[in-house]
Amino acid sequence: MVADALIYHPSVSHYLKFIATTVGRDKLLRTLQYFSRFYAWYLYRMNSPQTAITPFEATKKQFGAARKLLRVGKFVEHFKAAAVASDAKGVDPVLKFLTVGRQLGYAMYMVMDNACVLDSTSIRKFSTAPRLSREATRAWFTGLSFSIASSLYSLYNLQTRAQTITSSGDPEKVVEKKKVDKEMDALKVQLVSDVCDIMIPSTALGWIGLDEGFVGLAGTTSSLIGVWSQWKKTA
Repeated sequence: MVADALIYHPSVSHYLKFIATTVGRDKLLRTLQYFSRFYAWYLYRMNSPQTAITPFEATKKQFGAARKLLRVGKFVEHFKAAAVASDAKGVDPVLKFLTVGRQLGYAMYMVMDNACVLDSTSIRKFSTAPRLSREATRAWFTGLSFSIASSLYSLYNLQTRAQTITSSGDPEKVVEKKKVDKEMDALKVQLVSDVCDIMIPSTALGWIGLDEGFVGLAGTTSSLIGVWSQWKKTA
């Protein structure tokens, strides 16, 4: 009876729907990858023996390679999203420009990241891989920059719109205010995620001097936000 109650519990069905998605698996692996990056740094700072650090360094490396394989071909999704955004009618031109820029940045990141899969998995090494990897990191930074700009622009517009909604007892106004507040909350969560993420390529490119621990925590935070968002989508 207890086993049946657990097996047929709605949470189990929800978990199966979540884990069946590529995004769900990727976000879980990403969380473990960046937490391992942080914890390996933490153990090193605590002067722990190398035998304690090695498992987390291996987790970071192997899960990173697994995620690269999961991303193979994903650039098509972003090129399509850029095309759809570009063709959209009646959309704020600034928001359209930022959306297209974000999707193209992510698409180019995926293209160059996919090109490095054989090298990163040690199937076949080639000399141009480090350069491609660096350019992929630049493209990721570009996509995140557009995403942050888009969130800030959208938040500004929503705040302006919220100020025009009177606090009268009109039910339609109440519903509209709740809708605006919900959209603003979602944008704030996305902004936090993007700000955490942009620290990773910025550090990799040498533009800011964050240590491995801070980068690991930033990546863990944005990954957990991704897990939470995907979990809600599969509810």
